[in-house]
Amino acid sequence: MRNLYQDKLESFYRENKRMPTYSEMMKLFSFKSKNAVARVVEKLIEAGMVAKDHLGRLVPTTAFAEDIGSVPMLGLVTAGLPATVEEELLDRVNLDDLLIEKKAQTYMLEVDGDSMIDAHIEKGDMVLVERANTAKDGQIVIAEVDGEFTMKYFRRSTMLTAGKVCEKVWLEPANKNYKPIYPEHSLNINAVLKAVIRKY
Repeated sequence: MRNLYQDKLESFYRENKRMPTYSEMMKLFSFKSKNAVARVVEKLIEAGMVAKDHLGRLVPTTAFAEDIGSVPMLGLVTAGLPATVEEELLDRVNLDDLLIEKKAQTYMLEVDGDSMIDAHIEKGDMVLVERANTAKDGQIVIAEVDGEFTMKYFRRSTMLTAGKVCEKVWLEPANKNYKPIYPEHSLNINAVLKAVIRKY
């Protein structure tokens, strides 16, 4: 069941933020009749992955939501003075939707080194990055500089020299113990930082 149908349901749900209709499932599963769809739906209901609302429409269950990478949003927590907080299920948050905009262009790396600690990126952290060949000044990037890869702030400045506008690019660490990196031959952007993930 998982391999044949659930992956397609999850993909549809991620894209459309709702469960498909029976007609849509016929196309989704390449079925020729709604009876075949009904049999699959019955098995999904028995497995606790979907349910029907009062109008007979399919809705995802908690198990389905958890399976596609969502976690419960239980409220707000203060980072200032302590405050009383009552736990209340406000919503479910899908981590893919929250962190990833372009799934095909996104990948993760594990951080090795301490050159970005003042940006709160430490050794052992996981960084979520999106492939790109350009970046804005001040963005944290994965870059290839003179044949070696590193993660740093991307810096760009323009200046007027002898009547001509010249552009200067370099990489800047977030640790005073490291010096900026000025390319001798080449500096190519490979990806832009999207998120930092740390397990405690």
